[in-house]
Amino acid sequence: MKVALYARVSSERQDVDLSISAQLRALREHAARNGYEVAREYVDEAESGRTAARPEFQRMIAEARRPGRPFEAVLVWKHSRFARSREDAIAFKSLLKKQGVRVVSITEPADDTPTGQLMEAIIESLDEFYSANLGQEILRGMRESASRGFYVVPHVPFGYRRVKVADGKRERSRLEPDPLTAPVVRRIFSQFLEAQGLMEVVRALNSEGVSSAKGLGWNKTVLYKLLVNQAYTGTLVWGRHSRANPPVKPVRVEGAWEHLVDRETFDRVQELLHSRAFARTHPRRAASHFLLSGLVTCAGCGKALIGQDAKSGRFAYYVCGSVMRKGAGACEAPYLPKDKFEELVLQALRTRILAEDNLRSLVALVAEEMDRAGPVWRQHLDSIVAELSDIGQRLTNLYDALETKKLSFDDLAPRIQSLRQRQEQLRVARQELEDKVRAGRREMLDLKMVSDYVEDLRTALDQGSLAERKALIRSFVKEIRVTHELALVRYTAPLPPKNPDEDSMVLSIVPNGGDRGIRTPDPGDANAVLSR
Repeated sequence: MKVALYARVSSERQDVDLSISAQLRALREHAARNGYEVAREYVDEAESGRTAARPEFQRMIAEARRPGRPFEAVLVWKHSRFARSREDAIAFKSLLKKQGVRVVSITEPADDTPTGQLMEAIIESLDEFYSANLGQEILRGMRESASRGFYVVPHVPFGYRRVKVADGKRERSRLEPDPLTAPVVRRIFSQFLEAQGLMEVVRALNSEGVSSAKGLGWNKTVLYKLLVNQAYTGTLVWGRHSRANPPVKPVRVEGAWEHLVDRETFDRVQELLHSRAFARTHPRRAASHFLLSGLVTCAGCGKALIGQDAKSGRFAYYVCGSVMRKGAGACEAPYLPKDKFEELVLQALRTRILAEDNLRSLVALVAEEMDRAGPVWRQHLDSIVAELSDIGQRLTNLYDALETKKLSFDDLAPRIQSLRQRQEQLRVARQELEDKVRAGRREMLDLKMVSDYVEDLRTALDQGSLAERKALIRSFVKEIRVTHELALVRYTAPLPPKNPDEDSMVLSIVPNGGDRGIRTPDPGDANAVLSR
């Protein structure tokens, strides 16, 4: 008999079963003793048995379902190696059984009788309970250790090192200052209090070649996270962001280890951070008052341009993300005044998109495309109807199996649910295609309708709400890439052949002064357009 071997160890530290090599050795010896031929070996390392989303597990299931299956049984060391979820165990063992493939535990043998099946179900249920219960026990143990001042988190804050201390017969972890990096932390807090901003401290550290925790350079994000970390006051905080169910009560222990910064200094730093914080908006935030947020990127470094308010909101700019994170000089992208830059793009939309000639040509293109798409739609509709018929027959067969009690509802429920979901998706798609096929070729819009449509769009672009204007711009503009002197607008909407689907505009930047300007190019300016 040809068999497959499946071995797994969990990514969770509570997994105390045999190692991968030990499991495989036991499985191979069992196969040799029983005269089995090992056709396949599947190994999932650092994969939890609580989910079926394991690469080798899924590959094993897929290969077992192919015509001419390569094996007749799957050998596992214990049933828990196959799955820790009772639901997954039932579903996938039933699926394999339909293909003529058995799952055999070499340490928990059970024959194919009602009694054997009951024993296997009991073992699987105990495995699932053990996994869930052990996870809760470990969380409780970690909370108890944290409440006694022991450090139970894998990541050690920069400036500290982990040391082992005796706790009865066990060893646990605490933190102590790292002689090499602790002075850097103290210096950072001191420099920030000396009226130096985040970027000044970042530049000083990078210019001196001081490495961060990961051995890389410093940036504002890394520095900010360091300055707000309470660990430097000797305070242990654990479980604040835990996603455990049921929730775990957070632990806070003052004086858990030697502090690098006293509480007074730490609090003063937090006040300074809060007072110096400027209003900044990430480009993809829907609440942004920057019309082009999420659309503008730097052609030089590829970062998004971030909307930034300055001088208590009196000025607003689009600024390269590299400059925001690493300071001036990190990128040559200019600071773009919000209002002038947005008006430049809006004017391009008015002339390039919201013009009667363009929209009339676009309507003609759509009508022609619908004519060409008709046969394709009908062919697609035929394939949908055929698949719906096939699914209907499959469901009938499954219902027959239920009525005749060949298979239980628990075995068939997941498959029935999957087929019915697919059936509903196909019904919606069929309705949409039938509407398109019946509609056929649309009649051309007359000039008055096009004029009214253009006027409505222009009004919405100029006078609509912020959300409406943003939505309208995104329906026409795919992206805007900015260089030191040019802004390249790429359009989403299909344009008539005579109009390219991208447009370049010259940005005239005034090097000095708070309000840098943008010059709209003259129509005859040869430098206004880049070659495509």
